[in-house]
Amino acid sequence: MTQDKTKLMDALLDGAKKAGADKADAALATGDATSVSVRLGKTESVERAEDFAAGLRVFVGQKTATLSLGQLKEADIPALCERAVAMAKASPDDPFAVLATQEQIATDLPELDMCDETELDTARLTDMALSAESHARSVKGISNSEGGSASQSHSEIYIAGTHGFSAGYRRSSFGFSTVVLAEKDGQMQRDYDYSSAVYASDLKDPAEIGRRAAERTLARLGAQKAKTGTFPVVYDNRVSRSLAGHFASAINGASIARGTSFLKEAMGQAIANSAITLYDDPLRPRGAGSRAFDGDALGVQRLPLITDGVLENWLLDLSSAKQLGLTSTANARRSLANPPSPGTSNLILENGTHSFEALIADIEQGFLVTELMGSSVSLITGDYSRGAGGFWIENGQITWPVGEATIAGNLKEIFMGMTPADDADTTSSTIVPSIRVDHMMVAGS
Repeated sequence: MTQDKTKLMDALLDGAKKAGADKADAALATGDATSVSVRLGKTESVERAEDFAAGLRVFVGQKTATLSLGQLKEADIPALCERAVAMAKASPDDPFAVLATQEQIATDLPELDMCDETELDTARLTDMALSAESHARSVKGISNSEGGSASQSHSEIYIAGTHGFSAGYRRSSFGFSTVVLAEKDGQMQRDYDYSSAVYASDLKDPAEIGRRAAERTLARLGAQKAKTGTFPVVYDNRVSRSLAGHFASAINGASIARGTSFLKEAMGQAIANSAITLYDDPLRPRGAGSRAFDGDALGVQRLPLITDGVLENWLLDLSSAKQLGLTSTANARRSLANPPSPGTSNLILENGTHSFEALIADIEQGFLVTELMGSSVSLITGDYSRGAGGFWIENGQITWPVGEATIAGNLKEIFMGMTPADDADTTSSTIVPSIRVDHMMVAGS
């Protein structure tokens, strides 16, 4: 942490104590980002943003309050701290509001390869966006473009508390994308492709991204209604991460403590196909969600969630762990305006043993989903219904495009019927291969 930022954090904590707080912690997030948008070969916008925000959480007995600050000057700190303490005193008691103890805080922070200090100037970002769009538009059949974009960002996260913790880390992000359109018989279709990475050198070739965006768009032309019935449904790896997200939501400690998850009594039980292994890994090199410590200032480690289909752990922060009589799994995520809550870092569903082609080879009739729209998912009952688009599968082959379909089922049965392919895209913070679900309701709309 730089000297000025350390000084500000120390002033916040000292001010909180002087204002009457028993204990406190503070978070600081700074960053800069540059983004470029282009369309039809011309630059449409260039934006540059520099952010600075802070959050202060104070504890007065069993009362607590959190105050977020868009700007922070040392002269304003005493008044801000007094306001935060007054808010806490006016709040109801919260027996589960917890600040880490000195014994709990992280002491040995890992060296994580998650920040590339490369600065891509506006000209370079513009070239990437223009190249992706132009290569997409050059493919025969593409009739228009919604544009291309490219961006880079660097951010810094710091946490300090009266428990003695004071540390931070930097992260970076780079990416570009393009969206193009095609038309056939009065029907318009669109699709996209993108590349994102923690390190600029790991980005894909803009020409490749542009061609793939065009190919995906053209493949959607002539979309028909899906057949109606119960069929195998295959989630393409661009959309399968939503299933891992449903797992994470259902085993989130806050939901378990509230009793609002259909998996609240499932610890130690088989909740998914034995081919499913899911874990959270904050220490993944160049991971989009990697972090050196969690939002409660605890040390982090790889956490098994589901192993061979069996539920092993909830996602817990200090508060939800206290409610459940358990120990935190160091999965607190920090919001500057709110207290920490459980969440994931790099959520990874392990690759299976089948290629994508093998995954669909024995499907006589089925639905390959490449787009999801809208959502009606109940974590209380597990009931699931979503709009979808993609392609029909016949005799193990991808055939005609499908538009405006609905897929439905219950997450309990969906999880048990899941089989992963071996094609996970590792550039996201949620890494999931294509997933086959053996039986789901499919309806053409």
